[in-house]
Amino acid sequence: MIPSAPPRRPLKIRLASPRGFCAGVDRAIQIVERAIEKYGAPVYVRHEIVHNRHVVERLRALGAVFVEELDECPLDRPVVFSAHGVPKSVPAQARDRKMLFLDATCPLVSKVHVEAQRHHEIGREILLIGHAGHPEVVGTMGQLPDGAVQLIESVADAAAYTPRDPANVAFVTQTTLSVDDTAEIVETLRRRFPQIAAPHKEDICYATTNRQEAVKQVAAGTDVLLVLGSANSSNSVRLAEVGGRAGAAAAYLIEDASVLDLGWLADAAVVGVTAGASAPELLVQGVIDRLSAAFDVSLEEVDAARETVSFKLPRVLAG
Repeated sequence: MIPSAPPRRPLKIRLASPRGFCAGVDRAIQIVERAIEKYGAPVYVRHEIVHNRHVVERLRALGAVFVEELDECPLDRPVVFSAHGVPKSVPAQARDRKMLFLDATCPLVSKVHVEAQRHHEIGREILLIGHAGHPEVVGTMGQLPDGAVQLIESVADAAAYTPRDPANVAFVTQTTLSVDDTAEIVETLRRRFPQIAAPHKEDICYATTNRQEAVKQVAAGTDVLLVLGSANSSNSVRLAEVGGRAGAAAAYLIEDASVLDLGWLADAAVVGVTAGASAPELLVQGVIDRLSAAFDVSLEEVDAARETVSFKLPRVLAG
């Protein structure tokens, strides 16, 4: 008689909703896909279209070629600018070279660019709350002349900054930051400069805010939180940080199910799962499948918000 397998230990998975792709990421990926359909391969993409290895590899298999600078692109092929936005010098260079280019900048990032330009035109000193070196920050600072935008990365930076005119300062923010961390920085700036000009509407995008709210709800009472996303994805990194602060006993940022260490779950009864805004849903399903093979899984969907936002494609690709 063949002995029966021992019963699998119960494990509850709490799925954060919303999770995964946001409207800006979805639009950017569609732009690359449609460009390949319309113009044929290869289509060049300046920088990773979004910060996710799986997305980049799938598009590469379709015919996308990822480069860091325009001078790596042939003049006779289309080039797509990433969802994070680019400095003004990049499209200017593309025009000078008479290149066909498609701008996949997220419209919410473009809104920050417009705000910064407006502040600059009326003579305000501009502070950008964000992380040095992130492509979105590079793109936003590159909308204006060198020195026109001062980067503020922390509460300490906000406390130390000395403007020329304290009554003539404005701030904008990177769209993928932690809502809570940014609030501390903004509070410091408002306390120091009561007349500081703020965005008409919060710059941190709806998707970042919603995913952070969902992960807070999931993390409370969760033994282990798993966040699907790449290490260079700002919003994914923030999700893991927010989840850890919100009550998860442990929080891990993982690329996909292949790097999930089941030893992390040795004493876990409840596992939370979410995904950054640039992570495809198939990665979430991969984690669920891996856990289902090892445990007697039950699923609970935790709904924090309903998203209905969509963005139009460039006219040349629409239809």
